[in-house]
Amino acid sequence: MKIHVFCVGGTIDKIYFDAKSEYEVGAPAIRKMLLQIAVNLDIEVTSLMAKDSLEMTDEDREIIAQAVKSCEADKIIITHGTDTMPDTARSLGELSNKVVVLTGALAPAIFKDSDAMFNVGGALAAVQALDKGVYIVMNGELFDATNVRKDVENNCFRRLS
Repeated sequence: MKIHVFCVGGTIDKIYFDAKSEYEVGAPAIRKMLLQIAVNLDIEVTSLMAKDSLEMTDEDREIIAQAVKSCEADKIIITHGTDTMPDTARSLGELSNKVVVLTGALAPAIFKDSDAMFNVGGALAAVQALDKGVYIVMNGELFDATNVRKDVENNCFRRLS
């Protein structure tokens, strides 16, 4: 079973730039995480872009959709910023012939207390077990792409109904 991970940026990949005194999206953090958790899976990682999800455009979502559609693997994980993750998940709804799981982090993966590792682990398990469709895995919960929103005030994900 092959799993393909597409990285598009977001908090999970943020790193600190001293010269700028701010965090910016850096290289995909998932490569290091996969080494740390020593998964025994056939995983390919591709970086499509390095954007904060608040800067995501419809054109970016189309790039993601085309990458997923043209991918030979039928099990896909997308690491994505949390603010617009539900928007991207919904835009991929037509990809019913693959299992697509979006995940990310509420704190950068480089932080000791980040939720990144937990979320990636959840996404790895989910992508292997779920039926074809588009999902979000965040903080121990599994969401259908059509029934999720980010609760910015409480910094978590919630079902719409």
